[in-house]
Amino acid sequence: MLRFLTAGESHGPSLTTILDGLPAGLSLSPDIINKELSRRQQGYGSGGRMKIEKDTVQILGGVMGGETTGAPIALLVQNDDHVKWKGKAVEQMTAPRPGHADLTGAVKYGFKDLRPALERASARETTMRVAAGAVCKHFLAQFGIIVGGYVASIGEVTADFGDMSYEERFTRAEESDVRCPVDSSAEKMRAEIEKTIHGKNTLGGVLEIVALNLPVGLGSFVQWDRRLEAKLAMAIMSVQAIKGVEVGDAFENARRIGTEAHDPIQMQNAEGGMQSASKQLPITNYQLLRSSNRAGGTEGGVSNGQPIVIRAAMKPIATTLVPQQTVDLASGENAPTKYERSDFCPVPRAVPILESMVAFVLADALLEKLGGDSLNEMKPRFESLRKATLEDLPMDNIPHIFWE
Repeated sequence: MLRFLTAGESHGPSLTTILDGLPAGLSLSPDIINKELSRRQQGYGSGGRMKIEKDTVQILGGVMGGETTGAPIALLVQNDDHVKWKGKAVEQMTAPRPGHADLTGAVKYGFKDLRPALERASARETTMRVAAGAVCKHFLAQFGIIVGGYVASIGEVTADFGDMSYEERFTRAEESDVRCPVDSSAEKMRAEIEKTIHGKNTLGGVLEIVALNLPVGLGSFVQWDRRLEAKLAMAIMSVQAIKGVEVGDAFENARRIGTEAHDPIQMQNAEGGMQSASKQLPITNYQLLRSSNRAGGTEGGVSNGQPIVIRAAMKPIATTLVPQQTVDLASGENAPTKYERSDFCPVPRAVPILESMVAFVLADALLEKLGGDSLNEMKPRFESLRKATLEDLPMDNIPHIFWE
């Protein structure tokens, strides 16, 4: 239903994306996208590139009179740094850096220099993911769906969120230059990054991305590639330097027994009181709710109405000021790596990137569920979606012969 492609190189003239499949009638201005682009450039531990680039978007197609038309949306961001590279001979790059696409790219495509692999594999490409994701977040917001994120850990420092609500986590994270909503942990993370900068090294961490107010029924269990958590995991793992992902308490659940790993289902009446599932009650206004969210918002590949909670592990960036061991492919001799400008800790800046990828997957799932060519068609369909209530789930309570 929804798709996007990005194009462009890290130090090329510009970056572009085409987002195809959004309905007509969504109000859209550059400011909505520029806000997210600005978030991507903010975060303690950023490298020198962020002091050069001031990303702003041009909307080149798919929007007329301030509204989407249903046609593909074309977006462009200029690379301000390109003027330093245009028309100049670029120093040869023949020593692949461990952890990058330098060597694998050269083997795969037969490059005579490692630069083309670096230019396309660079996280600079995520600029356009954030641009496309900003549109998707804005689309989801029309249905009350919120996607936010924050940093859970950097290096050895892990935040304890206690009973802090997700909305508060989102807000407080944006007030922190390390995007951690817990002040005491943020201070320790900042100190850890500072120590790493002085040590000329890099740091990774864990991020949490959460989606709120989703309806029940996005995704499907009928085919492997339609499972919602599978699509989300692929989207998260596609981001540079992300090497691990879990939905809900996945790894902790693996250490629990079955009766402690799942989320019990209960009925709640219109006044908010919980009722026993065995008690006979009128079906009107009774919701089926869960007292926990260990599953992270999906069951059987389908959203269950609870917050989607995703944790992503981001490795330390492989470009370090301290040289690493490699081989110069031109001379065939052992050699140290050469430093290519990069972040010391990309984790805070990765929050809006991962939010964008989650928003894209959820927007696609919502479009698949609702159908429709315009926002005006979709909104009534959204309101009429079946909910997890007794009233919406009539059971005939009789035996069935399913196979003759």
